[in-house]
Amino acid sequence: MKTSLYASLLLAGLLSPPAIAQTASSDGYVLDKVVQVSRHGVRPPTESNEKLLTRVTQRQWPTWLVPLGNLTGHGYAGAVEMGRYRGQVLRTAGLIPKGCPDARQLLVHASPLQRTKATAQALLDGMFPGCGFQPTYVAGEQDALFQANEMPFAALDPAKAKAQILKALGGSVEAAQERYNPFEEKLREVACLPAADCPYGKQPWVLEENAKGRFSIKGLSAGANMGEVFRLEYSQGLPLDKVAFGNARTPAEVSSLMVLTKAKYDFLNDIPYIASRGASELMNQISLELKQGTTFASKDPQGTPPDVPLMLLVAHDTNISYLRTMLGFGWKLGDYLENNIPPVGTLQFERYKEVKTGDYFLRIAFEAQSMDQIRNLTRLDGTETPLKGDFASAKDCRKTSVGLLCPLKEALVKVDQNIDPTALTPYSFQ
Repeated sequence: MKTSLYASLLLAGLLSPPAIAQTASSDGYVLDKVVQVSRHGVRPPTESNEKLLTRVTQRQWPTWLVPLGNLTGHGYAGAVEMGRYRGQVLRTAGLIPKGCPDARQLLVHASPLQRTKATAQALLDGMFPGCGFQPTYVAGEQDALFQANEMPFAALDPAKAKAQILKALGGSVEAAQERYNPFEEKLREVACLPAADCPYGKQPWVLEENAKGRFSIKGLSAGANMGEVFRLEYSQGLPLDKVAFGNARTPAEVSSLMVLTKAKYDFLNDIPYIASRGASELMNQISLELKQGTTFASKDPQGTPPDVPLMLLVAHDTNISYLRTMLGFGWKLGDYLENNIPPVGTLQFERYKEVKTGDYFLRIAFEAQSMDQIRNLTRLDGTETPLKGDFASAKDCRKTSVGLLCPLKEALVKVDQNIDPTALTPYSFQ
C-alpha cells in the first residue's frame, strides 16, 4: 500500500494533525469531519459482461478505447470535476485549507481495482490540483473494506440468504420473471436485430449460488448488465446513434432501460442480511471515524482509523448499495431510477458542531452528477450543482443552511444498528 511519510507518522502516533481554521455557517454550524464513499467513474463493461451481452444478443457492441472494466479518460475528467466541486464546498466550509493541505489531514483509500484507484486519483487531482497526493490501496485484488462479500470472514448462511432473496422476489423466481417480462421484451426489441437468432429474454431466471456462497439470478444478469452498459454509453458521451443502438437519446430514455438493473439490486444487494454481511467492515470503519474526537470515541480491537478531517473512500456501487440498505436510506435523484448509484455517486457523512451549544450533529446525504452533467463534463458551480438527497437518521433532525442535521448520538445508532460483529475482521490503513 502507498502511504505518505506524514500519514505514516500520524498513524504511528508520532504527530498530531495540524489545526484548520473553522468557518461557521450562517446559522452557526461548523463542519469538522467528513467521510465520503464514492463510486468509481465511467468505465466500459467488464470482460465477463461484454462476453455475456455479445452472446445473448448475437450483436457487436460499441468499441471502447480502454481495456474492459477500466476507467475511461472521460470518466477521469468527470471525477476530476466532482473532486474540484467537493473541494470547493469543503474549503468554503473551512474543513480543508486553500492550496495544498498537510497530508496528515487526509485519508484517501481506494478499492484495489484499476477503475477505483484511477477514480481516487482523479478526485484528488480535482480537490488538490498540483499537490501530488496519491491514494492508498492494498496489494492484490481484495481489500476487506470493499471485497468483504467475496471473503470467508463475511460468508453467508446460504439458507438465510436464500430465504430473504425469495421474499424480495415475491415468493419465487418464476413469479418475479413474469412480472418483469414486459421489460425483458423491451430490451429484446432494443438489443436484438429482427432477423437474428437472439437468445436474450428466452432464458428462465434461475437463482444460483457460486463457490464463494454468493447468489446471482441467471437470466436476470444479462438484462441488468445491459441497462448499466447503456447508461455508461450515454455518460461516456458516445454518439446518440450508438447509445442503446440508437434507442436512448435522453436520460429518461436511458433510465427506462434500467428497470432490470434496479431489479437485480432489489433482489440481490438490497437485502438486509446480505448487506450487513457484505458491508459491516466498511460501516464499522466509517462509524469509528465519525466518533473520533467526541465522547463516543473508542478504540476498536479490530483496528481504528486515523483521526483526520477528511476520509475519502473510493469503492463500487455494490458497497454503496449495501451501506444504503444498512442505513435504510433511499433516494430519487433527477432522471435516475430510485436508489440508483451513478458513476462517482457519493454517500456522504458530514459531522457538524453547533457553535452556541457545542453539540454534534450528523448529515448523511447522497450526491451525484446528473447523466447530462457527466456526459457533457459540465462545470459544477453555484448554479449548476450535483443532484443530492438528505437522510433523516433520527427523529429530531433539523433543516439548516448546510442540509438536514441530526443529533450525532441518535444518528450513530442508525449507523451502527446493522453492523454484524461476526462479519468484522482486523483492519489497518497502514
